[in-house]
Amino acid sequence: MLSRILVPMDDSDHAEHALEYALENHPDAEVTVLHVVGVPSMMMGDAVGLSLKDDLEEAAADRAETVFERAHEVAAERDRELETVVGIGHPARNVVDRADDYDTIVLGSHGADWNRATHRFLVGNVAETVTKRAPVPVTIVR
Repeated sequence: MLSRILVPMDDSDHAEHALEYALENHPDAEVTVLHVVGVPSMMMGDAVGLSLKDDLEEAAADRAETVFERAHEVAAERDRELETVVGIGHPARNVVDRADDYDTIVLGSHGADWNRATHRFLVGNVAETVTKRAPVPVTIVR
């Protein structure tokens, strides 16, 4: 029986489906939602807004708020509670680095930035990297 599940989540439908899967298929498990925000860099369009704030952790928490609100709604619809954690940096690395604290990882097959042109390069690589490097079982949900 699984007691602790990590669900990396962004604002994509695939991530929401992964959370639903974890909550519905593991009713007794403690579920933690992880949202990872990229490190500010002029080269990273997604994180440029973060570089304007003095406190990176506060900025990351602000960015994660919408994702966590939706995660709590999904959990409440199933009469469940969950924990939330904000990560800063590379998504796959954040997930793998935290994996030892969990029995399994459940993640969506594609993130919010997914489109046909960038599937393998940007987002498929997160799921692929986590699957290859995580020290615990990984479930990919479409």
